[in-house]
Amino acid sequence: MFKKLTKGIVKQMNPREEFVPVDSVTDNEHFRPLCLLKKKRKLKTIFHPAPYYQPTRFTLEDVLLPGEDGKSIESLLQDSGQFTLTKATRDQVDGGLSISFDSASADLQGGASSSKAFSVKPQKRSISLQSLEALTKERKINTDHSFIQQLRQVRRKYVKLYVVTEILEASEETVYEESTKADGGCKATFCATFSAKGNRENNQRIVIPKGCTLAFRTIPVLIRDGEWHPSQGKLGAVMSEVKYFCRIFPDLTSDQLLIIFNTIKAVMRDQTLFQELGQKMDEILEQNDGYELKTESPDLKDLFSTLQHSPRDCLLQLAEGITYVLDALYELMDEQLWLLLESLERKILSQQLKLVAELLKHDLEDKMCNFHVDARLLSFPHEEEQMLTMELVQLSGVQLQQDGSAVPRDQPFESVAALFAALYTLNLMSGPK
Repeated sequence: MFKKLTKGIVKQMNPREEFVPVDSVTDNEHFRPLCLLKKKRKLKTIFHPAPYYQPTRFTLEDVLLPGEDGKSIESLLQDSGQFTLTKATRDQVDGGLSISFDSASADLQGGASSSKAFSVKPQKRSISLQSLEALTKERKINTDHSFIQQLRQVRRKYVKLYVVTEILEASEETVYEESTKADGGCKATFCATFSAKGNRENNQRIVIPKGCTLAFRTIPVLIRDGEWHPSQGKLGAVMSEVKYFCRIFPDLTSDQLLIIFNTIKAVMRDQTLFQELGQKMDEILEQNDGYELKTESPDLKDLFSTLQHSPRDCLLQLAEGITYVLDALYELMDEQLWLLLESLERKILSQQLKLVAELLKHDLEDKMCNFHVDARLLSFPHEEEQMLTMELVQLSGVQLQQDGSAVPRDQPFESVAALFAALYTLNLMSGPK
């Protein structure tokens, strides 16, 4: 009954709110604000479009190091006003049915009635994304926590969890009732004879306590080496990932960044160089020592010399960042690499980045989900720049028109995400320090 109620509440609300109904009243405490969850599986179906979440029985507070002020992060939660959802239905059916054929006959007579009623006053409790982002700078992850250590054994590079950021909770005790009643008679003959008369009544009632979580929303949280980064939506997830793996680049000097930038441009033109650079970065990340940064290529010598003289911690972050850029470029087609190089020459990467970011705000997994982006993002000083950009995006699976209308093809989220990562890093390296 509780599942019916929570599903009904979510259905009455705007589906774009993306609230997930809580299935059991006994589990509601594991879906409170700041609770950490894991996804049980990625599969979404017509009969269960919402993700399946598994409680971890830990909160974000549990896995963070203590703050300097000693305050709990629950103080960041905000309560909204109450609102009322009411539903009452009653159905009555009367009639009869007679069937006869060769060796069987049946007579059905009677009636049935059902009623459902609830009036619930939910209120929202939430924590803003801005509050969480500010918290990332104040409090780090406790890497010695048993739960974090357990997760790192399974996934060594990073841990992805989901934190509950908003809930609907019952602001007062609520009673949900269902009643069904059936009476009549039944007589049937199927070689043998069976007959019955009577009535059946079923009443169900559940009391939902004040403060019970009815539905919730989450955002993903990426955890690695004591750092954590919340995100919202697919654009937020991609943005958080890019910023994390490229976190070393903004701290480099202009000369260091220029060396990496020129090397990346060189490998975009030469597949052999691309493979050599990727192999060397893998060796750095996989071996504690024993790797040798030597090359016969003049396009790689400056970078290898810079890396060879970098402290170990800095070296690992540089290798990780370069590997991430190479991985993004590897997902693109050869034609896209040439279009990106031309876009660099024309200095239009920043506008292309804004356009691709806008695409990631939409559902790119639904082939029928046509949408519009701001047509001004497709306005360039020269027509060939507009055509170049539309082709660049089309090769990642999104058909664009000059008026901003967009049609996703073949579930292109991964391809568009790779294009965003490539644009972001190239724009970061080519921009002013």
